[in-house]
Amino acid sequence: MRDAGRLVGEVLAELTALVAPGVTTADLDALAEKRILKAGAMPAFKGYHGYPATICTSINEEVIHGIPSDRRVLQDGDIVSIDCGASLGGYFGDSAITLPVGHVSDRAATLLRVTEEALYRAIERMRPGARVSDIGHTVQRHVEASGFSVVREFVGHGIGERMHEEPQVPNYGEPGRGLRLAEGMVLAIEPMVNAGKPAVKVLADGWTAVTRDGSLSAHFEHTVAVTAGEPWILTAREVRVPVKG
Repeated sequence: MRDAGRLVGEVLAELTALVAPGVTTADLDALAEKRILKAGAMPAFKGYHGYPATICTSINEEVIHGIPSDRRVLQDGDIVSIDCGASLGGYFGDSAITLPVGHVSDRAATLLRVTEEALYRAIERMRPGARVSDIGHTVQRHVEASGFSVVREFVGHGIGERMHEEPQVPNYGEPGRGLRLAEGMVLAIEPMVNAGKPAVKVLADGWTAVTRDGSLSAHFEHTVAVTAGEPWILTAREVRVPVKG
């Protein structure tokens, strides 16, 4: 699974370097597909329940599952979430990052920082003996203490020989509930955080989920293995880009 995760991390690092005003989301998708196929892997999303692209690109108020298009041109001040998955050697990797396009507002910069912090705080909870709900509780506590809200309609998930496996991993809830974590389990942890209220809706394309109140939304995700010691981030990236306020 580290091979699949490493590839996804490398693809996201390359896409990070490409994100800039004037780039289309179709440009990002084309690079991702080319890179995944060149590595001898398969895009995990393309064709999944009919999804038409290799990555999901969600801009500003779009929460997840935005479809890449040559008509969606990144503008200075946007934030764009890129979600990428790949299958390699019979196993899946899944990861997402939300990036600033040029210079963004202070509010957007804070949203990105808090959402990424929530992800890493949740990952720290992935120790043998902890409960699945401990992960979501950690996300919710950090997000709401920062004045933002957690999306409830979509969740993280188990991952392995299939992209989506049990258990579901909500980003909210009381601690000490649900499945007990054990060494060898692998979960995709993915906080989805809104600057406004938590409610979302799906657009007419059947895929793109947006905030109901039009507020900004951020999404960060890693595929993480539970080990006897530290959690192992299988989709770890070498490149992390600072947010310019």
